[in-house]
Amino acid sequence: MAKSSRPDRKRGDHRRQREPSEFAEATLSIDRVTRVVKGGRRMRFRAIVVIGNRKGKVGLGTGKATEVQASVKKATAAAKRNMLRVPLIEGTIPHAVEVKHKAARLRIMPARPGTGVIAGGALRVILDHAGVKNVLSKRFGSRNKLVNAQATMIALQKLRAINVPVVEEAPSPAAAAAAAVKPADDVMRGSPKGVSMGDKPGEDAIDVKTVSRKETEQKNRDAKRNQMER
Repeated sequence: MAKSSRPDRKRGDHRRQREPSEFAEATLSIDRVTRVVKGGRRMRFRAIVVIGNRKGKVGLGTGKATEVQASVKKATAAAKRNMLRVPLIEGTIPHAVEVKHKAARLRIMPARPGTGVIAGGALRVILDHAGVKNVLSKRFGSRNKLVNAQATMIALQKLRAINVPVVEEAPSPAAAAAAAVKPADDVMRGSPKGVSMGDKPGEDAIDVKTVSRKETEQKNRDAKRNQMER
């Protein structure tokens, strides 16, 4: 047995530990495809892979190779190159969309919270990796996984973000009444019978006095007497 110059070195320590990826990966299907050439048939494997971060980004890719592992690796690289962003509003899509691609026809509609993902096959896998939590969908036509997956990606590309207007809430009656009442600082403390009519500090206060009915009648009589004497 050959002796190592570094006995403290353990086997496999030089390998780098793989960092966890932010994208979840799912393999839709692995099919064996053949191509007829002059010498016979050439067989390869085709892989369909979906990746997404479940926060609005999703990608679809396909790859072909003579080995399954190599085809999945090619499909994953293609999916990362073809990533797209899906606009989401409270876990659902902003509006309904209908797409026809080859022999497949899809209809995707938004849903209320708690509905879940009402979909199946490739459509469900892509919506799940895109981060859609509530959606209604219907598939017509082809059952081919690749065609349905391509139709789903086309439908997601047609989604457009909708700006939801912010509605200001009307103040409650109690808050409106509290805003209408002036603070206690506006009342002049020096004159108990006077009330300050100015909102700014430093303005002159206007005294408001209470006059009885008898005093008013007496003043009217005095004014009439003065006019008659003249």
